[in-house]
Amino acid sequence: MDTTLELKEITNLLTAEKMSRRDVVRTTNYKLLLIVFLSIVLTVFDSMGQDQKQNYGKASDEIFPYQRYQKAYKYHFLVPIQFYGAGREKLPPTNLKEVRIGFLGPLEGSVIVSLGKQMLQGATLAIEEANKRGGYHNIPYKLMIHNDVGLWGAAANEVVKMDDEKVWAFLGSIDDIVSHVALRATLKLEIPMINTGDPDPTFTETNIPWAIRVITDDRQSSYGLVNQIFKKDGHSRVAVIRANNRYGRVGIKIFSETATRVGHPMVIEERFNDGETDFKTQLERIMVTSPDAVLIWGNAKESALILKQMRAMGFKQLVYGSDRMVSPEFLKIAGPSAEGVITTSQYNPDANNLRLKVFQSNYLKRFAQEPDVFAAHAYDGMNITIEAIQKVGLNRVLIRDVLTDLKTFQGYKGITGKKTFDQSWNNISDIWIARVSQGKFKFTPSPSMDPKQKVTSKNDSY
Repeated sequence: MDTTLELKEITNLLTAEKMSRRDVVRTTNYKLLLIVFLSIVLTVFDSMGQDQKQNYGKASDEIFPYQRYQKAYKYHFLVPIQFYGAGREKLPPTNLKEVRIGFLGPLEGSVIVSLGKQMLQGATLAIEEANKRGGYHNIPYKLMIHNDVGLWGAAANEVVKMDDEKVWAFLGSIDDIVSHVALRATLKLEIPMINTGDPDPTFTETNIPWAIRVITDDRQSSYGLVNQIFKKDGHSRVAVIRANNRYGRVGIKIFSETATRVGHPMVIEERFNDGETDFKTQLERIMVTSPDAVLIWGNAKESALILKQMRAMGFKQLVYGSDRMVSPEFLKIAGPSAEGVITTSQYNPDANNLRLKVFQSNYLKRFAQEPDVFAAHAYDGMNITIEAIQKVGLNRVLIRDVLTDLKTFQGYKGITGKKTFDQSWNNISDIWIARVSQGKFKFTPSPSMDPKQKVTSKNDSY
């Protein structure tokens, strides 16, 4: 009897041991499957645009806010905001005679009308070329043109008009305030917005999932200038004179913060108004601080007049500027005083790029003038818009989806270069340094401040 019980106990122990081994094997298999699944999912997420290990705005560790002291509990703008609303099920309309795309830009009543007209012409050329290729299934595209005026609220009214016109998307604008107001209307009316002219870094930080920016912003320009002024050229005392408007205030903010983080806060910050012609008072205050370099942040006309007056007053310091200096108007007004000036540019108009050269030739024939940075980016932005419509059809939500999926247009190669969109749909592509030599701007890639990052653009090509 005892022997029988002992045999049963042994049998039970062996059975339990086998079951235990099966459980271990089964658990191990589950763990392996989970690891494989997570690896696949993480790989997919990692491929969606900006590398999660990269600092926001492509900032180096040296200039990233508070990086030296304490890691933040949460970093913003590293995960794209999704749109979960309705609309994808809507069928396209029938019997359309034209496919409408909106345009919002400064065309009258603004100090930057010349920039707005260039932007309109770049968009128009893209529309005309698309229609020559057959439009949308043999239906022509039509540009619905709106002036942004530059006043609070006016931009929202124009977006409402575009909604009434049944546009499928719209391109605009340049002015910071206008773009922000239009963006809020875009959210309410659910119209995809493609920004090709506003460099305000805060534009995409609104986290509104109905807009992308094709042009590089002032954050990248500021990083490029800080690197050039302090790291490359060795200055330590920089005075700033900037436009007394949102463009000047927001633009110089990133430069000021970045300069401070590398140990060289601005020695003085002076302001001027649009249309001002005499800057003697501001320049005298700057002269007292004995700077070893001066940065001008404003539109082409005022920047050129400031530069001429500086030289007339005996300033010998090297002068740097914001990207709006890259203009025939600046070179014409500044004359010989422009020699040696250094600024940034969102693209290289002299690049050895066949598509760029064809665009420049066609633009000159069509509009009897050379295209500027706003014309070139509007051309790229409109082509992106048209391609999105061609891919998904006439449905605003689906157009929005393909514009913001961080796959379809990630790495888009336009005439202004390769587009790299971060998780806020902001273009963080390489910036260029523009230097005046013998009366012309010469362009070179701006080296990255982060030794871990490589500049992808070459000297003369994209």
